[in-house]
Amino acid sequence: MADLTVSFIQASLQWHDPEANRSGLLRYIQDLPVATDLIVLPEMFTTGFSMKAPELAETMDGPSVAWLLAAAESRNAVVTGSLIVREDGQYYNRLIWARPDGTLSHYDKRHLFRMAGEHNVYAAGTTRLVEEWRGWRICPLVCYDLRFPVWSRNPAAAPYDLLLYVANWPAVRRMAWSTLLRARAIENVAYTMGVNRVGTDGNNHAYAGDSVLLDMCGEYLVEVGNQETGITRTLRRKDLEDFRERFPALLDADDFMVGQPVAVK
Repeated sequence: MADLTVSFIQASLQWHDPEANRSGLLRYIQDLPVATDLIVLPEMFTTGFSMKAPELAETMDGPSVAWLLAAAESRNAVVTGSLIVREDGQYYNRLIWARPDGTLSHYDKRHLFRMAGEHNVYAAGTTRLVEEWRGWRICPLVCYDLRFPVWSRNPAAAPYDLLLYVANWPAVRRMAWSTLLRARAIENVAYTMGVNRVGTDGNNHAYAGDSVLLDMCGEYLVEVGNQETGITRTLRRKDLEDFRERFPALLDADDFMVGQPVAVK
């Protein structure tokens, strides 16, 4: 199968200003120097990580989803990131998967960050998303999901190839961010991408970025620090397949599902 070219945008987000964020991120998307298959934006890329859902939420036919679809069409790539969505009287921290043909999928953040009261504002997702895109299987998750390895588990029967997390992960916990990303890459034998923001938000929380792209051994392919940037790299299918053939650890994984009791003796 073909290799996959991936890009991510690490940017400073404008607090509660969707129009300014769409405009700023579009410049990065337009400036990516080569063709790419996938463009990944941070969590809540239109607003920053906010609990003001009643004031900020959009619908699935709102301007930010339309913007994602237009960007996907213009670059002939999937464009993804999360934003605040209102649906059926509830609010979701929803990752949108926008394809260049104008179709959509979405994933609602499963693990809500209770230390910020996210669980009091947003409804939790119940279904994980694994997308087939240009011959690759990709599992997109959101920020706090990173701390929960069972939800990220790579199934041996139909493994994903790329695990990605979009985030607003604060600088004060940057060691946990880098450590957990490497752990998820190693245990799931998959390429892993973590896309964070930089700058300071309206709650005076600082973000150090530290967006990364890791191989299936947890080795850094890209590590960008705290600058605003757009990065593109190509993931080699053969490297992944060769390593999984030499080291088929997924075949020995424990057989259990989320919500299923595990007998321990």
